[in-house]
This record gives sequence, structure tokens and C-alpha cells, in this order.
Amino acid sequence: MSRWLRQQDPEFVRGTFSSIAGRYDLANHLLSGGLDFHWRSCVARVVRKSAPSKILDLATGSGDLAIALRKACPAAMVVGADFCLPMLEEARRKALPFLVQADGLALPFESGSFDVVTVAFGLRNMASWEKALLEMARVLRPGGLLVVLDFSLPANPLLRAVYRIYLHHLLPTIAGWATGRPEAYEYLGESIEKFPSGVGMNALLNACGFQCRRPKPMCFGIVTLYAAEKPGAVGLNDQA
Repeated sequence: MSRWLRQQDPEFVRGTFSSIAGRYDLANHLLSGGLDFHWRSCVARVVRKSAPSKILDLATGSGDLAIALRKACPAAMVVGADFCLPMLEEARRKALPFLVQADGLALPFESGSFDVVTVAFGLRNMASWEKALLEMARVLRPGGLLVVLDFSLPANPLLRAVYRIYLHHLLPTIAGWATGRPEAYEYLGESIEKFPSGVGMNALLNACGFQCRRPKPMCFGIVTLYAAEKPGAVGLNDQA
């Protein structure tokens, strides 16, 4: 089975993240050069503008984005959900009050339950991007906001070539040192190559019923933030 097909397999994904849960945060900070703090802050600022009362952070992992959302939106209830229990246990150690073990393709929440859904570096790992996005649309209220943050490839050809060297060669080595599990990161570069970005991601969001803003590339395009709304009522376009 190819690395890409394994990456689409839920048991492979769960096992991979379970094996690195204890050192996941360290690996994130090292591999991003600390930029992951900035990326989460950008998501939190976008979410804060919508003045939500209830937020779902899907694929919350160790909970760092949920923490940033709680700080940015202190009046909101922030629910963190992930299907990997060891990652949720890491989040629980950070005193996050609302954590749920849940599969992104079959969320245990009523339709229209949330004002905002966020997913950072998690959609790419789900078995079906379309089914996951449709579930996110289902649990959002009409006019609700979806924010997706994930890796992408720089548009500049020279930067893209340099980044690919890092992605496919240096990153697994650094991650292996940080986690003791280099094989857990061997698929990452290929998954980023396959994942839609820019207008491609917006096309996917549109196909799942969302109305999109222009994608926001960050750090020369290695990460992109996507904001979209579920049609109906007052939403993202009225608050831009």
C-alpha cells in the first residue's frame, strides 16, 4: 500500500498520531520554526470577527488551536473534537474543558449546533475531504463560518523547489529526531502534494455548499488559510 493510500486510511492515521502524541507539540514547533503560533493566531483573529458563541475545533489534536480560540473569544464555548484518544489526552492536560472523541466524517452533534467550525492541519488526513466538509456544513448554523488552515505549496517556482527539498528530505529527519518516529512523517510531503490548495480548495468548498473568501497564503505560501460560510442569515460576507 502506498504512503498516500495509507494516509487516507483512518487506522493508519490514528496509529500514527497515537505514536507521536507525547512529542507532537515539540515536533510542530521545531518543524515550523515557531511559526505555528502565528498561524493559529491568524485563525483566532478571523474567528473573533464573527463574534461566535459556540465553536467546534475539529481535529483539535493536542488542543493548541482550541486554546488560542478560547483566548480570542473568551465568551464562546470552544469544543475540541478528535478521533485519536492519545491526542485528546494531551489536550486534556492543558485544562481544556470541552473535549469529545469523534470521527470527522460522522460528528456526534446536532445539525446547526455551532457558529464556527475550525480545522487546522486535519482535513488533509481525513479519509474523505468531501464527506468531512459536508459534516462540517451540517453542524454549522446557517450563516456560520468555517475556517480551514493547512499546508500548501508556494506559487513561486524557485521557492516551491526549495520547499520540496525541505518537505521530502529534511523534514522527516528533523521530525524523526524530535519524536523518535521518522516513519510517522514520511507520508507528510506526499499528502501535501496531493491536497488541493488555493483555488482548488475553494472549488472543493464551493462543491460542498460553502461560499468562500479569497484564500490567504501565509509564509510565502507554505500554509494557506481558507474562510467560508454556510449560506443563510447574516454571515461572513456581512462581517468582512
